[in-house]
Amino acid sequence: MALGRRKLTVETDRLTLRPPQHGDYGAWSDLRRRSADFLKRWEPTWADDHLTRKSFTNRVYWANRSIRNETAIPLFMIRRSDKSLVGAITLDNVRRGPAQSGTLGYWIGEAHARQGYMTEAIAGIVHYAFFKMDLSRVEAACLPENAASRGVLERAGFKYEGVAQSYLQIAGRWRNHVLYANLRADRRGKTDAA
Repeated sequence: MALGRRKLTVETDRLTLRPPQHGDYGAWSDLRRRSADFLKRWEPTWADDHLTRKSFTNRVYWANRSIRNETAIPLFMIRRSDKSLVGAITLDNVRRGPAQSGTLGYWIGEAHARQGYMTEAIAGIVHYAFFKMDLSRVEAACLPENAASRGVLERAGFKYEGVAQSYLQIAGRWRNHVLYANLRADRRGKTDAA
């Protein structure tokens, strides 16, 4: 399905999910800067140039290339009521063939947390993954102590699958993560009688 040949957007009740654009730099860097203390404990260590225009430009080029090659779907979460950037969500590591799966990652600005935006964005991207990309499985992982992230995944229909030891480097340390997945045809916990 040639994603790069058409404009990619996902609409939810309050949000438009769309790829980052060069003109988003100011809003992105401002939101990330204002939310740094809120975000850094859950993310890989930020490079020294993390908030620079050059780094952002590279991000936009990577997003466009990833969409064109169908390896990732990086999207900004834009609140339609005022066109504000509230966060980002990425379906990454898209695997085709027998796997038909991808891995979800996301962040939200501190001022926009706990308002249902991320639950909405996850539902939108999962629907897109299942019904536009024909994926069968969307995976996600978060730190065990990240109750907000675990809660948003569970509200979005993801089910706990286990723990991955030393899964990612977060804040400079290898950390265990809890694993979740959402399946298009989820029969977990069901029997033939169900």
